[in-house]
Amino acid sequence: MKIKVIIADDNSFIREGMKIILATFDEFDVVATVEDGQEAVTYCEAHEVDVALMDVRMPNLNGVEATKQLTEHTKTKTLILTTFDDDEYITDAILNGAKGYLLKNNDPERIRDAIKTVYHGHHVLQDVVLDKIKSGLKPDKEDSGTKFDRSLFTERELDIMALIAKGLANKEISKKLFISEGTIANHITSILSKTGLEHRTQIAIFYLTGEVNK
Repeated sequence: MKIKVIIADDNSFIREGMKIILATFDEFDVVATVEDGQEAVTYCEAHEVDVALMDVRMPNLNGVEATKQLTEHTKTKTLILTTFDDDEYITDAILNGAKGYLLKNNDPERIRDAIKTVYHGHHVLQDVVLDKIKSGLKPDKEDSGTKFDRSLFTERELDIMALIAKGLANKEISKKLFISEGTIANHITSILSKTGLEHRTQIAIFYLTGEVNK
């Protein structure tokens, strides 16, 4: 069964280029291309869509607000397509339910892998995007949440957190650490339990910044 994808971007060159790229892969069916977030939401509410490739800066409804509506009202998972100029939207998009943040200038294979990762319920963040998050977060010292205390975690958990922070998926971590994906999943569950976090994107931010405000 093919992954049903919608492409939302107000730049027709990006829309059509991305459609051509995805057409080269057998895994995808591009069911629609739209010009703004409102069109994306309207389409996804009326049709079954697995993954929405969402630009950030669009007229009528931007990608961040569209992501929020898709998360609240549909089963569509959102993968944000961004440029370096869009970094102020990163945290808001993640909080609104975006499953990933991908730069538009990626190789086709990376785009393919990111869509598949998001489709399977995992998060995708590139190193450069994580760096943007790290530089942009300024924790309030008077209202802080969980602190990053290395003593709370096993060495294996620390290794996994470091690789998550580099944007690696479980399959890639498995190859690097020579342990099964199931074992990795168990370690991630343990990390989430110890920190009170909800998903791997928060683990990455937590590892990189040393603190996550609740």
